[in-house]
Amino acid sequence: MVQLNNHVSRWWDVMMSGNKDESNLLVLVLTIVVVILAILWYKSSSSNGAPSLPPGPPSLPIVGYLPFIGSEPHKQYAKMAETYGPIFKVYLGSQLNILISSPELAKEMFRDQDENFSNRNAGIATSIVSYGVEDLVWSENNSRWRNLRKILVGEILNNRSLQETSSFRRNEVRKKIKNVFTKLGTNISISELSFEAEANVLTSMVWGNSSVEEAKYSEFHMAIKKIFVLLTKPNVSDFIPSLAWLDLQGIARDMKREVQKMDQIITAIINNRIESNSRRSKDAVQHEGEKDLLQALLELNDQKTTTSPSMTQIKALIMDIMVAGIDSSATLLEWVMTEILKNRHVMNRIQEELANIVGVNNMVEESHLPKLEYLNATIKETFRLHPVGALGLPRSPSQTCMIGGYTIPKGCTVYVNVWAIQRDPRYWDNPLEFNPDRFLAQEGVDKWDFQGNNMKFLPFGSGRRICPGYPLADKMQTYILASLFHSFNWTLPRGEEHDLSDIFLGISLKKRKPLTVIPSQRLSDVRLYM
Repeated sequence: MVQLNNHVSRWWDVMMSGNKDESNLLVLVLTIVVVILAILWYKSSSSNGAPSLPPGPPSLPIVGYLPFIGSEPHKQYAKMAETYGPIFKVYLGSQLNILISSPELAKEMFRDQDENFSNRNAGIATSIVSYGVEDLVWSENNSRWRNLRKILVGEILNNRSLQETSSFRRNEVRKKIKNVFTKLGTNISISELSFEAEANVLTSMVWGNSSVEEAKYSEFHMAIKKIFVLLTKPNVSDFIPSLAWLDLQGIARDMKREVQKMDQIITAIINNRIESNSRRSKDAVQHEGEKDLLQALLELNDQKTTTSPSMTQIKALIMDIMVAGIDSSATLLEWVMTEILKNRHVMNRIQEELANIVGVNNMVEESHLPKLEYLNATIKETFRLHPVGALGLPRSPSQTCMIGGYTIPKGCTVYVNVWAIQRDPRYWDNPLEFNPDRFLAQEGVDKWDFQGNNMKFLPFGSGRRICPGYPLADKMQTYILASLFHSFNWTLPRGEEHDLSDIFLGISLKKRKPLTVIPSQRLSDVRLYM
């Protein structure tokens, strides 16, 4: 303090002396010091007054943390949460990503601030497949999205409409059982079987018996597979937008080509249906109980109201159903089959339940499904251990906000690590054990439904952006699985070992090694398979 007083006294003497040069120099130095101190004080007070971004690992210039994510980001993010906590940030390229891995923080986002977190950040490939985000999955939370969701949930997937399309599902499931019966004792790829089953059921529901050339039908299925592969590829253009014009991986080019193939087939089917409808009276377009989803959408389009879906929205919605619905359901079916075959006591219990509810002299009907409590619990336990959307679909806040005491900037991308939450020992007893009993309803109350009410179990998401097709997906998965296990016994090929390893493909958690199984006849009456 004495030295500081001496320095101040010295500066004062200089300034009071007649030496102008030395005095001006000191004034300049003091001014610079005051400015620097003011800047440091402002930054310090600003940082103390506003919450900071969540913690996170250091990033490299341009590429951010991309080189360190690896091929299993759901597992890598779970490990990072042990270091940085249940909410942390990571830069992938120039894009800020926020990762959440606790039910409490998920509730803040999905419930407390659901409106703010109801936007998506669509990538280049998803923008193309969604007709420029005119669909339901990737569109922002705007009036068009709300209207399209209202149409799908209120008009297309309500109980009445699902009942009207039940005959399509029944016919396709019966065809698949008949097809498997012709392959008794041979190796069957469950990934192929489940994809074909889901594709046939969905296409039948969407456009019924609309004529499609066999070659075009195969081309349609192949395009769906290629589109999903493209959607799962990490795209440099999404992480570093300044390079998007180069399309370094050719993802935009390839996606446009496959979408064009699908669009041509969808457009031809729509035009044929419109021509067919015009040749009939309005009241006789289709008999009651046989109306497919395309017919329902076209009738809404014909109303020409402000809420009627446009033709582009109809095609975008069909694309959503085909691409997202087929692959996700087929992936789940393969995981369920894998876990059931690995746990033979589970398969025995499922088949006992089917024998009691359905009967060994009958085939499964959709009316049986609500009574199959143990099969439903088995499907939920599979969803818990192997969530198809391990990180869910991304959310993006429309306004800067706070989650967990941290600032979440407007426009960033937020993921919830569903895989980590559903395996967390803080919320689940023996979380790595496959135990369907944990999902059996207690005292008649099912607290583990698919509606996203319990933040510890989020297979279809939560909030207003929850997957709107979950009632249909649940019905289809249960129906197909019940039919397969009621009609056949299943075993692994000789020498084959159970394998539960997974692979993360963009937005989907798939089985790394495809499941191959051998079916054998279970029902004594051969006529049931015809």
